[in-house]
Amino acid sequence: MGRFRSGNHTPCVLALAVTGAEAGTEGDRTNGVRSDRMGGMSGSNELGEFLRSRRAVLRPEDVGIPGYGVRRVPGLRREELAMLAGVSPTYYARLEQGLSTNASEAVIASLAQALQLGTDEQAHLFNLARPKRSPRRRAPIKHDHAREGMLRLVHSIGDIPAVILGRRSEVLGWNELGHRLVAGHLAFDSPEHVLDRPNMTRMLFLDEHTKELYREWDEEAERAVASLRVLSGRNQDDPELATLVGELSVKSAEFCKLWARHPVDRCVSGMKLFQHPEVGELDLGFEVLTPPDDSGHRILVYTAATVEAASALELLVREGERQPVGSVVGRGDGAPRFRR
Repeated sequence: MGRFRSGNHTPCVLALAVTGAEAGTEGDRTNGVRSDRMGGMSGSNELGEFLRSRRAVLRPEDVGIPGYGVRRVPGLRREELAMLAGVSPTYYARLEQGLSTNASEAVIASLAQALQLGTDEQAHLFNLARPKRSPRRRAPIKHDHAREGMLRLVHSIGDIPAVILGRRSEVLGWNELGHRLVAGHLAFDSPEHVLDRPNMTRMLFLDEHTKELYREWDEEAERAVASLRVLSGRNQDDPELATLVGELSVKSAEFCKLWARHPVDRCVSGMKLFQHPEVGELDLGFEVLTPPDDSGHRILVYTAATVEAASALELLVREGERQPVGSVVGRGDGAPRFRR
């Protein structure tokens, strides 16, 4: 690990922690991680699980508390964290157990400081602590589309791989080189199929071609789960996002293990090491660009980090020129469409 950097300038792996099933007091063990393993977001105690996971990685000496010998389980005790945050042990226990849901911003800020959270983790904690909205009748699913201007933008940079992602990491569009880089085994127009769009996180864990695409798959998996945790914290009432997490939890043991550790990181830049079936090894830097709106869309772009990678990308471009994909046009209903 340590190759990529997050939005708060710490590697994603540094945000990983053992779960409540592995740390804390004996009472923590009864809560465990079972409900969270199945991917529940709105129905499980996400706030408590996250607090436990971060409490577990802090040693007493990290915060100036005497350790008094070897502990039966790692991490700070509840009462120790409560003391550091300036709240009563009883109140903190209720908060961690999901029995209190009205913590003030001041309390959450004190907990974030006591837990020594990074920027992304602090934002995640505040998202989880937001008062939940009252249950309401589920609105019909509105399928997401990238703006035509955004599609034209990624197509205009034909020599740089670019992928447009939605708020659940689903692919809303890509340019030809982006498609050839990350999903050449799929049809170019697959993002048009709104009921069965490619999803970058789902493919990483459930698609064998995508698994073989990364030389350091474990690192890529940690990065994907850390980013998905951020998305789930921002969109706790999103049923499709909850369904995605549940599906991956059931179908992928690797995802289940990582999700239970509560990694949190936006992972907006870094390095990805590819083993591409057409051009071999590729060391590419990546940047995630976010438009200044509330769409939740992101543009993932890749750039060559070595001379060899630049040559390999040029080869992919030449291959694409021999097999042209076409341009992007409107679909008539305001949504974008690709045409071969």
